[in-house]
Amino acid sequence: MTKYAISPLLGQVLSNECPSREILEHLTNKWSVLVLRCLSEGVHRFSELKQRIEGVSEKMLAQTLKMLEQDGFILRTVYPVVPPKVEYQLTITGSQAAEKINYLIGWVERSLLEILENKERVTK
Repeated sequence: MTKYAISPLLGQVLSNECPSREILEHLTNKWSVLVLRCLSEGVHRFSELKQRIEGVSEKMLAQTLKMLEQDGFILRTVYPVVPPKVEYQLTITGSQAAEKINYLIGWVERSLLEILENKERVTK
């Protein structure tokens, strides 16, 4: 039993004290969204993720992968070879989250023209 099992704040995302806020922050930051998108397509090594996600620094990618691993969304596998080989893949929970994120990404891509037109109209 975890300390969260008895918390009356579970599922109360509007509360400052709810642990879901931290998880939402982790899942919805730009780099996490892009990492989950890439890993939803299969297993990747660090260098592959770095190459696929334009603009991400090595430091930010490493921090994002570590955070997602700590939250249980990705699995990091280290192979005992020289040079070291490390692969990243989604856990079951990560796959479920990536499914939702990919749906949101798809909606943004389908709605992009309308969103950009709205943005232009509002900023005039």
